[in-house]
Amino acid sequence: MSAVITAGGLRKQYGKQTALDGASFSVEAGRIVGLIGPNGSGKTTTLKAILGLTQFQGELSVLGMDPRTQREALMNEVCFIADVAILPRWLKVKDAIAFVEGVHPRFNRAKAEQYIANTKLTPDMKVKAMSKGMVVQLHLALVMAIDAKLLVLDEPTLGLDILYRKQFYQNLLEDYFDENKTILITTHQIEEVEHILTDLLFIENGRIALAASMDEVGERFTEVMVEPQFVAAANALQPVSQRTVFGKPVMLFDGVQRGQLANFGELRTPSVADLFVATMKGSYA
Repeated sequence: MSAVITAGGLRKQYGKQTALDGASFSVEAGRIVGLIGPNGSGKTTTLKAILGLTQFQGELSVLGMDPRTQREALMNEVCFIADVAILPRWLKVKDAIAFVEGVHPRFNRAKAEQYIANTKLTPDMKVKAMSKGMVVQLHLALVMAIDAKLLVLDEPTLGLDILYRKQFYQNLLEDYFDENKTILITTHQIEEVEHILTDLLFIENGRIALAASMDEVGERFTEVMVEPQFVAAANALQPVSQRTVFGKPVMLFDGVQRGQLANFGELRTPSVADLFVATMKGSYA
């Protein structure tokens, strides 16, 4: 597979504040990647760099192009949904479709109308009459009807109720994603996207703290609910983190063979949320 995004040593300063501090990573084609980090970790700046919305130092190739100098060509291949879907309040659904059809050469009007037909949106409905969930549905319909190679989602379901959130990701998988497309998602609702992710990028203080496929996560990381008599032996294997559940220590190990841990207690693969908290514990201290 070829890399859709290749970043090397990305650096960005806002005055005295460092937003990116040598971040390096790659995103392969046909993957769904979660870019996850605490507030202020560099997520938004990374997305802005990828989309050509900010200057930076370092090397960055997106679909073989430099976002700093080839943004116009890049935007023919990339779609973006931000945490706030901003559309003019006076805009009607049918006018939004007509506008995008007129400006984007890869827009499929029939596909947009087909998606909208499965919602409560109507052609003459104005944005000011829509709920936030409906605005996101319209935005998604417009974006999914563009045959883009890369879709960037920045907190796309922020503020939506759980039904809209689940429907959003279901539509994304069923109506948009295929092996020729790549999706990069940032979100604080990790549990809701964990089942669709193929890869993780944890970012902390402007640097990539973890870059791994979900398969690699399953192979590398193991959580053990340790029985009391094995606590000392388990600690000797240097767990990454430890928490207490129902009075028992739960230890997270990186790179320790499961055979070495099997006698200590119940084993499981950690959730992305648990792995995130363990990896980022310094950020929240």
